[in-house]
Amino acid sequence: MNFKEGEILYLNKPLHWTSFALVNKVRYHISRKLGVKKIKVGHAGTLDPLATGVVIICTGKATKRIEEFQYHTKEYIATLKLGATTPSFDLEKDIDKIYPTEHITRDLVEETLQKFVGTIQQIPPAFSACKVEGKRAYEIARKGEEVTLKPKTLVIDEIELLNYHLPEIKIRVVCSKGTYIRALARDIGEALHSGAHLTSLTRTRIGNVYLKDCISAEDFENWLEQQNIDIIND
Repeated sequence: MNFKEGEILYLNKPLHWTSFALVNKVRYHISRKLGVKKIKVGHAGTLDPLATGVVIICTGKATKRIEEFQYHTKEYIATLKLGATTPSFDLEKDIDKIYPTEHITRDLVEETLQKFVGTIQQIPPAFSACKVEGKRAYEIARKGEEVTLKPKTLVIDEIELLNYHLPEIKIRVVCSKGTYIRALARDIGEALHSGAHLTSLTRTRIGNVYLKDCISAEDFENWLEQQNIDIIND
């Protein structure tokens, strides 16, 4: 392997880690292995700290391919709790409102999910990395200030109901770049004339890269020790 010329790594991001922290860990261990102070490392698609799953990490000259990977189709497994919302649309913030769920049936959920398949407009969450006048939206939202974001066009290829056990449902989503599953949870809740927020999220695929293909963050150092690595002196 030649990390300076460029390698593409598939990692499983742990819960509570930021994507940036995962990149830092990979960079640290590769730099240490190569005996260099710094090496270029980047990821192709952010995952929220409360999400786990596939992250593609590029090193060296392969970082030029990051944008290419970002446009690959992604697949997620998400658990939604119906009948309650949070300001962040996930568990980062506490529940702020309760809604009725007595009218919700499995058939209604199945029918509602299919309304989101295809090209849709989605307003990103206020607690997101979208920029508003040069600032990250989450920086403004965490100060308790109002955040106004414009709808974005995206594509949902598939939504499948995997488990129905009120107040929770589990779904599989195949979608395009730029899809916020937290925002999808919000919109599904509204479409059900109730509320919803995300309680767990795993990215199971990016393009042809599946979770089973990924190295766990905890095993990365040991994995690295077992590789045949080219040591190139500048």
